[in-house]
Amino acid sequence: MWSYDKILQYPIKIKTPNPGLATKIISQYGGPDGELAASLRYLSQRFSMVTPEAIATLNDIGTEELAHLEMIGTMVHQLMKNATVEEIESSGAGAYYTDHGRGVYPQAASGTPFTAAFLQVKGDPIVDLTEDLAAEQKARGTYEWLINQTDDPDVLEPLKFLREREVVHYQRFGEALRKVQDYLQEPRLFIMPKPDFLRSNELNR
Repeated sequence: MWSYDKILQYPIKIKTPNPGLATKIISQYGGPDGELAASLRYLSQRFSMVTPEAIATLNDIGTEELAHLEMIGTMVHQLMKNATVEEIESSGAGAYYTDHGRGVYPQAASGTPFTAAFLQVKGDPIVDLTEDLAAEQKARGTYEWLINQTDDPDVLEPLKFLREREVVHYQRFGEALRKVQDYLQEPRLFIMPKPDFLRSNELNR
């Protein structure tokens, strides 16, 4: 179970509307390498893990991705809420506004709606953890491309925080993968219990 603190993991207070940037940042809400896909991926993969540490890692990171989803949604909301229709149109966000107004809708920056096809669950702990390492690097890359597109410190600082969390997640998945590999390579001896008739014969000696 989770405990929920009603504060963002990192504070977000964006003062200047920027609807065009909002429709790019939305990709980390519902895009192929975004936080929604990451959370669902990890929270689903945990059931196939073979060590308690790997289960805990996927559970913890999958839960944290939900907090990151909340941060991205907040950023999109604040970038859109005070923008005029003229600003929305001139920024290139008119198509998004036509479909969703100033709401927060899970889609990629390209406009592709969120789909479960964005995530992978193979049921093999080595395959899934290797997938997760790649997913964290792709998310880190997306945050870097977003950082390159703004000079607003109110936007930059949360994006930098989220980028750093992807690096930490990558490291933790690497640790989990090594432990799972070690576990799967360990020889395990199973001692079969003696049948009842053999045990009774020993007691009668």
